[in-house]
Amino acid sequence: MSRSIDLNADLGEEPGEQARDIALMRVISSCNIACGGHAGDEASMAAMLREARAAGVAPGAHPSYPDRAGFGRVSLVMPLPDLIESLLEQVRALESVAAHEGVALTHIKPHGMLYNDLADRPDMARAVAEALHAAFPHLAQVGLAHSASEDAARAVGARFIAEGFVDRGYTPARRLVPRSQPGALIASDADRAAQAIAIATGLPITANDGSLIHVMAQSLCIHSDSPGAEQTALRIAGEMAVLGITIKAPGELPDEPVDLLRR
Repeated sequence: MSRSIDLNADLGEEPGEQARDIALMRVISSCNIACGGHAGDEASMAAMLREARAAGVAPGAHPSYPDRAGFGRVSLVMPLPDLIESLLEQVRALESVAAHEGVALTHIKPHGMLYNDLADRPDMARAVAEALHAAFPHLAQVGLAHSASEDAARAVGARFIAEGFVDRGYTPARRLVPRSQPGALIASDADRAAQAIAIATGLPITANDGSLIHVMAQSLCIHSDSPGAEQTALRIAGEMAVLGITIKAPGELPDEPVDLLRR
């Protein structure tokens, strides 16, 4: 059964780790570039955009709660209009640098706790999806598969890229296990690759309570700060090639995930 899937990574988040991020770009098909909310500045954005262009990797914005001190990993209590304005400013900042570098952005993927909050809070997800689509109708929105983010983006007419994770554990509700809990991170290279292949081929994965769940995703994320991320990405790419699964950027994928269980 032939299939295509995107392999992405969050980049430009850690000063001094450009070499690691650049190496990962040789394997992935899209990247999400930190644009000031939790990490990143004009210099890091420009560097990541240039490397993405050189590698043929589709670049997108990776906005966050405005929380550099906490790396965007806690929910901020702030008025929704203020949050939306911050997100718009972050994407505009990357878009401005991209225009200067002659690079076209393809998507927006929220970071950290904002990503998780949007997955579970329908009203918030709808407001954010609507604002992002109004300001950037040409950019796809990336979010957790089977979430409020997906419902909201599709409701406002935005193109949505449903995402699954290679190196994170799942709950039975198809949510990510919080980083503070056991089982949040998948450390084994073999286990990461197995989860990636299972999602890509429509097979079940094991949730943290031992139950089996299906995750229908168009894109798979490997975190650049996961130890051995490049090795994992290479292993995934190799195993997918054997299975006839091609790694393609979001713009080359179908508009919705293929439901392999019905084929």
